[in-house]
Amino acid sequence: MAECNVYDELVWRGLIDQATSPLIPDILKNEKVTCYIGFDPSADSLHVGHLLQILLLVRMQQAGHKPIALLGGATGVIGDPSGKSEERNLLDLDRVEHNLAGIRAQLEHFLGTTETGAVTIVNNHDWLGSERLLGFLRDVGKHFSVNVMMSRDSVRSRLTQREQGISFTEFSYMLLQAHDFLHLFDNYGCTFQLGGSDQLGNILGGIDLIRRCRKGQAFGLTSPLLTTADGKKLGKTEKGAVWLDARKTSAYQFYQYWVRSDDRDVIKLLCMLTMRSREEIEELTTQVEQAPHHRQAQQTLARDMTALVHGPQAAVEVERAAQALFGQAIAELNESTLLDVMSEAPSLELPATAFDHGGLELVDLLTRTQLCASKGAARKDISAGGIYVNNRRIQDVGNRVCRSDALHGRYLVLRKGKKNFFLVKLMV
Repeated sequence: MAECNVYDELVWRGLIDQATSPLIPDILKNEKVTCYIGFDPSADSLHVGHLLQILLLVRMQQAGHKPIALLGGATGVIGDPSGKSEERNLLDLDRVEHNLAGIRAQLEHFLGTTETGAVTIVNNHDWLGSERLLGFLRDVGKHFSVNVMMSRDSVRSRLTQREQGISFTEFSYMLLQAHDFLHLFDNYGCTFQLGGSDQLGNILGGIDLIRRCRKGQAFGLTSPLLTTADGKKLGKTEKGAVWLDARKTSAYQFYQYWVRSDDRDVIKLLCMLTMRSREEIEELTTQVEQAPHHRQAQQTLARDMTALVHGPQAAVEVERAAQALFGQAIAELNESTLLDVMSEAPSLELPATAFDHGGLELVDLLTRTQLCASKGAARKDISAGGIYVNNRRIQDVGNRVCRSDALHGRYLVLRKGKKNFFLVKLMV
């Protein structure tokens, strides 16, 4: 990537929504710039929705530009109104510090550390925390028109909500973010701010402040907000966010999120979020068009994203676990991986003693778990070869399931057909 204009790279990948100046392509081709993106500590982990922005910094870094990751230790206490329909709950300082530590570690995973010089990670509380109100209003506030601030989409959309509205706290966020850009301009020579399309107003505020206060030239690039074909924000599921922290979203669940990508989304995601070349993605595009049932593009996406976030070894392990779900190798999975694999399947707890003394009739077990509506239906499904215990096909209607059949002495994985799984937990 260092050989080419990173701007062209971002364009073909669909990563640019708006550029604040026509000079930007030539600047990025002929100069090495310092750029930044801000991350607010609203949680102790970043999520899938942050990946596009993180990878923008990675791409700039790989092209020889200098990335700065700004942690919003001060602005995070206030909350950015951009893209929000209601006021955020304010976080206390202890919670913010806890969240910052988690986010810093994740950013270092992708970008390297400040100590090595690969990236500069700063916390805006270091300068905003000591800012005095009167000085801030005089030096920064005087350069902002309330008329212009109220015309920003993030503010205007909130003003139309009579019950909710917007507090002065959130209204002031724009000034603080602009001050951040000015501080980075003065102290790090930072001339580029990157962000999602909902950040355009805030970015323009910083560019204007630099022009007014320093007669300097600064620039902004925004990327599109990632949504899926069905209109959902990327990384949002019925169960909540898909986190980058394995303690919140396991590597297996993370892999499954990507492998389930819609055919309409997968090529866009490969372009925007992976390091695959244009030629590789074009080949995968052809495979989606000609043999979508093979889902090779989805498997490539899931493998790449899991390796990127959790490491190559984790990607190999979760892919093996996904394959084991339909094969005899399920018995080789360790207990935690087995529970991960079966986390979305319905489950039932039964006393382990029910499987002693000759075991429990499989027909009875199938009706208890409601995999089969009746004993007659269970016998029919068994005879037809559609019932599996620990992925072993059972065709004997008189089969009895014993405690010795349980994986790790505690679990029975029942399957009806290709997709209907059930986990039985033996309670001692």
